[in-house]
Amino acid sequence: MSVQDFKSAYKTIMDDHFTPGMEISFIDGNRKQTLVYEKASWTIDNVQKGLRYGENPGQEAALYKLVNGNLTLGDVSSILPGKYLASDVELLQSGKHPGKTNITDVDSALNIMRYLTGKPCCIIVKHNNPSGVAVADSLSLAYHKANMADRVAAFGGAITLNQEVDIETAKLITENYAEVVAAPEFASGVMELFAKKKNLRVMRIANMTRLQNYERERVVDLKSMIDGGIVAQWSFSPVTRQKGDLLPAQALYKGKEYRVNRLPTDKECEDLLFGWLVEAGVTSNSVLYVKDGVTVGIGTGEQDRVGVAEIARDKAYRKLADRIAWEKHKTPFNNLTDQNIKNSINEEVAASKGGLIGCCMVSDAFFPFRDGLDVGIREGVTAVIQPGGSERDYEVIEACNESNVAMVFTGQRSFKH
Repeated sequence: MSVQDFKSAYKTIMDDHFTPGMEISFIDGNRKQTLVYEKASWTIDNVQKGLRYGENPGQEAALYKLVNGNLTLGDVSSILPGKYLASDVELLQSGKHPGKTNITDVDSALNIMRYLTGKPCCIIVKHNNPSGVAVADSLSLAYHKANMADRVAAFGGAITLNQEVDIETAKLITENYAEVVAAPEFASGVMELFAKKKNLRVMRIANMTRLQNYERERVVDLKSMIDGGIVAQWSFSPVTRQKGDLLPAQALYKGKEYRVNRLPTDKECEDLLFGWLVEAGVTSNSVLYVKDGVTVGIGTGEQDRVGVAEIARDKAYRKLADRIAWEKHKTPFNNLTDQNIKNSINEEVAASKGGLIGCCMVSDAFFPFRDGLDVGIREGVTAVIQPGGSERDYEVIEACNESNVAMVFTGQRSFKH
């Protein structure tokens, strides 16, 4: 296969053979509850088109939206038909029309954003995980912070914003390469700016203005097995959403009670809650570092907790070095050729410990040993949020007390596989 043939694979538009409708039934004796789905498509160049392809070229895929039925199992009910978000986007600019990853990346952003509706928010997602999340006093600032949190990973990402995109924000977006921009609305003149980015997919999701209403909605999460079997579970819903839900870290070990000496400040509580709600959309095993409503380091999908704490730390160092290089020299750090400049940047990054001093540390599951937590403490984190429940919680509490670090428990694990 020639180089050109390899490139053409990504330009292939597939005609999928999935049916126009789909039904999923849950049966208990004579009682059957059926969810009815309709295949989604868009009119592009006067032709009805579904998804471009699946996770990879060559994989047929289809997007279905829930149009009828309801489901109640025990005391949990699924979202009702018609409350559409990513399954029924309005495609304002198709670029290369959406593939499966474009839709699911936007959906992954919305899964986090529904908990962060109080302020302007931007979430940039790559491969189903956020590369940068930020809340700020303006949408343009939220985008800037989310983008600069990991400027390298944001390249080719899906940008989701929770407010009407204004000209200032649009100009910032067009300075970079993105695959998708999704928002509830776009101000006058914005689409003309985006039109200069011919491959950009622009999606309007009107229901994002009511995103907070989705905060506690549940869906049936289906995972297909290699043999055709299916694992069904209710979607995750975090119980810790506000300051009053945070539990002071405590443990009982060999008859002795251990308690954290310091509770988080109000400012730390804001960041702890922000980080915990972002955590709901990050692939486990994961550890995050956050500060001032922005992600500083995101470690995802690692097999051990100390390893992922180190990965998030190392990413914070690298991303800060790249940010400084870009802001001062308009050149990515890895492209700098002057070793003196690189040394100067590395010294600046080291002095601030990758921007981790004063951060909050977030873990989606308990620390089985204190070594994972110690990674963050050595970098200057001041507060920690985690589920608690380890047999060695007492060790983790002692680690915090030794360094005057606050820690709270959520009592709920936040895995996402």
